Parts: sequence; structure tokens; C-alpha cells
Amino acid sequence: MRGSHNNSPFKLISAKAMTAPTAWIICEHCDSVYTPVPLAKGQTARCVRCAAVLARGGGLSIQQLLALSISAGLLFIFANAFPVISISLQGLSNQATLWQSVEALAQGQISVMAAIAGLTIILAPMLQIILLCWVLGFALCRRAAPGFKLCMRSLDQLRPWSMLEVCLLGILVAIVKLAGMLDVHPGIGLWALAMLTVLLILISGKGIRRLWKDLEGVIP
Repeated sequence: MRGSHNNSPFKLISAKAMTAPTAWIICEHCDSVYTPVPLAKGQTARCVRCAAVLARGGGLSIQQLLALSISAGLLFIFANAFPVISISLQGLSNQATLWQSVEALAQGQISVMAAIAGLTIILAPMLQIILLCWVLGFALCRRAAPGFKLCMRSLDQLRPWSMLEVCLLGILVAIVKLAGMLDVHPGIGLWALAMLTVLLILISGKGIRRLWKDLEGVIP
């Protein structure tokens, strides 16, 4: 395994060695299997075959992850309760929240797009935040949350469906395009959406998988 900043390499193991009762790290991209090694802060472990990142050292603590998850929940409320964009023209003005944007899509002939938008920018992030707060709240007490395995697998499956960054990019492009014709102003919801996007990327990445190891022995 390659790494940066004097990384400690993982050891690529054979199929025969996999019969031993030990923990493994499996590359998501090429399915190579490695034995884990401790990493110091700033170190990164990479797959020797495809150079994908397998683990990073010095991640956030459970307390920090829980605090960020609660903050993400508050930002999610702000992002859906307040307008993300305001448009004005000749004394007339209009505002739109994320939920109103999804409702507007549902009124036309592209209701399927409304369902996809609702799933990727509202439902999936909301479920992510709820599950993160659930498992981290119990992990703070050194306990595995009820349904821990299902919650962790669901978090991993929800990650590709949460596309807040795509939504944020689309809104920014719309603001730039409309700025020449109308008075366009970003709303509080847009700022909340931007911060929420960053927080979810920080929280729901590979770092959350450390709970499998941290709670080893108490997972039912």
C-alpha cells in the first residue's frame, strides 16, 4: 500500500490467509484485501493496486462526530425552512425553498424528476442525519445502538444517493445565469445548504466505519 507523510503500509494478504479469524480492510474499487495497521494523524493508507484511499489516520472523535451530526440536523432544518434563492423583477419578487422547488417539479410533466430530487436532496440527507445521530449517541456511551448493523449498512447505501453537492452546484449555476436578467439573491437556505453539504461529506465518509472497531465486543 502506498501512502503519504511516511504512512505505515498495509499488508496485502492471500486468500489462504483470509481463513484466519482477523479483521480485514477490503478495497471498494478492486476488492484487494489488507490487514489493518495503526495510522498516525495525517497518514493515509492507499491500495497498492488502484491507489484508492483505504483509511486515514487521526480522524474525528465520536464526540466531534456527534456534535457535527447535530449541527447538520439544525442546518438541514434551516436549508428546508428558509428560501435558497430570491428573485426580483420590476417590483415583483418570489422566493423558493428546497421543498417548494420539489413541489414545483411535481406540478409539470416531469413528476419523476420531482421524486428523484426529493429523494436525493431531502429524504436521503435526512435519513443520513437521523441514523448518524442514532448510532453516535449510543456510541458515546460505549454502547451499540439497537439495529446497529442495519443502521451502518443503511448509511453506507445512502451515501451515493445524497446529492446535496449537485443541488448546490445547480443553484449556483442558476444564480449566475439569471443574474444578467433578474435581481437574484442567495437566501439563508442556500448558506445553510452549503454548510450542510460540507458537514455531511466530513461525517458520512470512511471515518464513520471506525464504529465497527470501536464497538467490537458490544455489537449484538
